[in-house]
Amino acid sequence: MWMLVALAGILSLWPAVVCAQDVQGVRPLLNTKLDDSEKFLPQNTRLLDDAASLEQFLDELDGAPPDWATVYGHGHHDPGHDDRLFNLNRERDTKREGRPALRWRVAFVWYGELSAFDPRAGGFHVTIGPKFTPTRWGVVRFKAENLPGNLMAVPNPSLRESLRRKFEKGERIDVHVVMTGRLIPEESLVYDFSHEEEGRGLIMPVVRLERIDYVMK
Repeated sequence: MWMLVALAGILSLWPAVVCAQDVQGVRPLLNTKLDDSEKFLPQNTRLLDDAASLEQFLDELDGAPPDWATVYGHGHHDPGHDDRLFNLNRERDTKREGRPALRWRVAFVWYGELSAFDPRAGGFHVTIGPKFTPTRWGVVRFKAENLPGNLMAVPNPSLRESLRRKFEKGERIDVHVVMTGRLIPEESLVYDFSHEEEGRGLIMPVVRLERIDYVMK
C-alpha cells in the first residue's frame, strides 16, 4: 500500500522569509524514537499512530462508526450507493460542527524512505507513502493538505556519513515522516469505501499541515 510519491528537487538555501502558511519540507533527520515524540512535537499535540488513539479521536469527532453495510448496500452498482455515501458525509459534517476535537493539533505518520543524496544540502530526498490503519471504524488514511514539493531529511554529520555508506551499498533506509497540523473544518473527515476490500469503510481525516518531522526508523 505504499503508493510512493517521489518528491525530488534541488535545495539551495532556506528562504530568509517564509509565509506563515508555508511548511518547510527540508528538516533535520532526528535520530530518536517515535515513542519519544513529546520531545520533538509541539506542545499539546496528539500523536495518532495506532488503532486505539485513532478510535478515541473519531469517537470525539463523530460519536460512533457508520453502518457501513447499510451505506454500501449492493455495492458500487447499487443505484443508491453514491447518494447514501454523499448523505453520510453531509450529515456527519453538520453534526460535527463545534466539536472540540476539530481544534486539536494532531500528528500522524506516513512511510518514508531516503533516496538521492544532495551533497550541496547535505541531506537525502525523501519518498513517502500513506499509512493505512485498520480500526473498528474502518480503515483510516490521512490526507495531507499543503504538502511541500521538496521533502529532504538532513542528518547530523556523523549520522550522514553512516547513512551515505549504507545508501552506496544499496541498503534501504526507512524513516518515519511525522506530519503535524489541524483538521480543515469544512472538510475534516471524508467517508468512502476501501478500494482494497469490498464493503470496507475508509475514513480520511483532512489535515492542513503546520510542520513535518523526519525520524529514524
